[in-house]
Amino acid sequence: MTDASITVRKAHEDDARAAAACVATAFEPYVARIGKPPAPMLLDYAALAAEGKVWVAERSGQVVGVLVQYETPDGFYIDTVASSPDARGSGVGRALLEFAEQAARGRGFDSLYLCTNSRMTENQVFYPRIGYVEYDRRSQGGYDRVFYRKRV
Repeated sequence: MTDASITVRKAHEDDARAAAACVATAFEPYVARIGKPPAPMLLDYAALAAEGKVWVAERSGQVVGVLVQYETPDGFYIDTVASSPDARGSGVGRALLEFAEQAARGRGFDSLYLCTNSRMTENQVFYPRIGYVEYDRRSQGGYDRVFYRKRV
């Protein structure tokens, strides 16, 4: 982990409200830019937690980050990574991504992938900086997405 004060743990259904709130505050600034809520704001976190796909990052007992990850036919997928605005720049997002990379390796994958909205330009600078390589751009689910993969 990047920061010893961050704990990443599997989310329980009881965490769904806190997870959804964290994602909503993290992605709210992009609503106007995209013209609609980003896809992570529309997920059912209780259902995803029940399926074992949601992890939360906690600091001092508070949910400060959310990770949604699972296997797909294309490989190990990071569906959502979010950190609360007050935790930005403190290593929460990086800790969640490192956790996902370890999970992918632990499940026998040699890479993992994710996508970001084409209008989230900050992510298109950040992901390559930490080893993700762009491999596709396409419209999916009504969103223009940029896909990245990283070897682990």
